[in-house]
Amino acid sequence: MTVYTLDPLADPRWTSFVERHPLASVFHTSAWLLSLRRTYAYTPIVFTTSAPMEALQGAVVLCTVRSRLTGRRLVSLPFSDHCDALVEREDVLRELCGAVERFRADERWKYAELRLPRAELPPAEPFRTADSYHLHRLDLRASAEELWQRLHRDSIQRRVRKAEREKLEYEEGRSESLVARLVQLLELTRDRHRVPIQPRAWFRNLVECFGPAASIRVVSKGGTPVAGLLTLSHGTRVVYKYGGSDVRYNALGGMPLLFWRMIQDAKRSGAQELDLGRTDRDNIGLAVFKERWGAQRSTLTYWRSPGDATPPQASRTLAMARRAFYRLPIRLRRATASLIYRHLG
Repeated sequence: MTVYTLDPLADPRWTSFVERHPLASVFHTSAWLLSLRRTYAYTPIVFTTSAPMEALQGAVVLCTVRSRLTGRRLVSLPFSDHCDALVEREDVLRELCGAVERFRADERWKYAELRLPRAELPPAEPFRTADSYHLHRLDLRASAEELWQRLHRDSIQRRVRKAEREKLEYEEGRSESLVARLVQLLELTRDRHRVPIQPRAWFRNLVECFGPAASIRVVSKGGTPVAGLLTLSHGTRVVYKYGGSDVRYNALGGMPLLFWRMIQDAKRSGAQELDLGRTDRDNIGLAVFKERWGAQRSTLTYWRSPGDATPPQASRTLAMARRAFYRLPIRLRRATASLIYRHLG
């Protein structure tokens, strides 16, 4: 079985392949790949068993990440919670994994990483388990009333009703004003968790590249943004990608209201699934929050080749950089974050 490579942003076959493949997600789309390239200069590459001029059949997509801090890596895909291999057969995945590993070794990349949500089709050797997470998805095929009844009565339903009584101002769209307010809320949230926020250019590029498939929702009180989120859509799936809030106004229920509006809008659009994204296995609070919306938990595994490709020194370097970052004044942190993120994909 011969394996070929292609540039998914230049080869027109990729978009049509992603549009028709049942396993394709937001993260496979040209819009996501173009956003990554525009913001971080990552170069996408597809490995496929289909020859040039043939319709694509089996494929995996990765990006090259070049960094002196974290090493030269192949990642499928940076800042993507998951990115399934678009194959149905074990032998095809085995050939593609072998080709990725040969490419990595020939080019002397530090490692190749696959982020696969399907446990029933693991990658072949020499890929080995590197990390494991929870992945939460909400089935939207039930009626809106049934979805409402599945919500946790006290922590979800009660807070949505309270937010409705507060008459929060609700806006939805893709304007520069909404991007700015979302980034403002994300900065507050990331500062609380001591995690740098991605550069504003990243959110602008997502909105521009995805067009109507991107949606920002913000609720405000008296003109002050209190909660916001960003969703991306592909086919019958909607992905909740980013969310942030101002804790001073959490009692108003702004975020639960946005989640319920997100579910209602996804349902009306014909979506069949809402992807609530990756959760660290030790983040019990976040997992419980997602499950109180009726989302089902599955295992998301990250695989690397070679399997021992993350030496302790790399982790120590990142930890030291993070501590130094949070000693900076907040304005300088925000300016520096855009330089940091390209190393973290």
